[in-house]
Amino acid sequence: MPDFDFIASAQRSIRLERDAVDSLLARLDEHFVNACQALLQCKGRIVVTGMGKSGHIGKKLAATLASTGSPAFFVHPGEASHGDMGMITRDDVVIALSNSGNTAEVVTLLPLLKRLGVPLISITGNPESIMARSALANLHTGVEQEACPLNLAPTSSTTTALVMGDALAIALLEARGFSAEDFAFSHPGGTLGRRLLLLVDDIMHSAERMPLVSPESSLRDALLEMTRKGLGLTGVVDSNGLLAGIFTDGDLRRTLDLGADIHSLTMARLMTPRCKTVRDGILAAEALKVMEDSKINGLFVVDAEGRPVGALNMHDLLRAGVV
Repeated sequence: MPDFDFIASAQRSIRLERDAVDSLLARLDEHFVNACQALLQCKGRIVVTGMGKSGHIGKKLAATLASTGSPAFFVHPGEASHGDMGMITRDDVVIALSNSGNTAEVVTLLPLLKRLGVPLISITGNPESIMARSALANLHTGVEQEACPLNLAPTSSTTTALVMGDALAIALLEARGFSAEDFAFSHPGGTLGRRLLLLVDDIMHSAERMPLVSPESSLRDALLEMTRKGLGLTGVVDSNGLLAGIFTDGDLRRTLDLGADIHSLTMARLMTPRCKTVRDGILAAEALKVMEDSKINGLFVVDAEGRPVGALNMHDLLRAGVV
C-alpha cells in the first residue's frame, strides 16, 4: 500500500483518543468520590479484575495502586471462578473493569462478592450495565467511537479506562500524603529508590578500610596509606582523633608542580585544612551533591564531634547506582 497515509491515520487515532479522555472531566462526580472513600477505608487489599483488554488495563491499575501506597493485586475473573475467589476476603474492595459492563466472567462473581459483603467499584463504558448497577460506585469511561475504524478493537475505551484508573490511584496517593520516600520503598531497585534510601553509612569505607595518617606523617607514609586503601585520598587526624585535613591525588600533583622538597615535608604542611565533610546518617545523594557542588571526587564522613567515621569517593557512588 505505497500510497497509504500512515501519518493521517495516526493523527486520527490520537485525536479520537484525546477527545475520549477529555470527555472524562465532565463525568467526575459523587461516584468518583465514593470510590475514593471506599478505597481509603479498605482494611484489606484492593483486588482488581477484568477480562481481555480490560484485564490488561486492570493489571496496570493494580500495579500502579500497589506502588503508590494502596496495596493491590490482580485476579483473573475466569480463574476466580475456579478457586482464586479464595484470594478475596471480607476486608477487601474489588475494582472490576469491563467496557460493556456485562462481561460474563465478571458478572458471575457479583453474587459471591455480595455474599462476602465486599464493596464493588466498576469501571465501565455502560452506566446501565449489570456491573454498573451492582456497584457501590461506577466510573463511566464509555466512548462514542473507538480509534479502530471498524469501531471494534478496544482502543479509545481502553485509554479512558487507563486514564480513569490513573486518576483514581493519584487521588488516593495525594489523600494518603504519599511521599517520594514512600515511593522509594516500593521501588528499592530503581534509581529513585537508591537516591532516597541509600545512606553514606551503607557505602563508605570505615574502620580499617578508612585511610588516615597523622599531621607528622611524611609524604611517603601518606602515599603508602593512599595506595593501600585505594581511594585516592587520605585523612589527616590530630592527637584528639579529629579530622584536621585531607590529602588527595590532586594535592600530590600540586606539590610536585611547586618543586617542593617532598622528602622533608609532612602532612601538616601539605594537607588541605578545613576540607569538605558530610555527617554520618545522611543520604548518599546528599553527599553526591556536596561533591558535585565543590567539584571534588572524594570526602570524609564525620560524626557530631568531627571525628572521621568513613570515607567515600565518586566511584563508590557510581557503583552504588546513586549517580
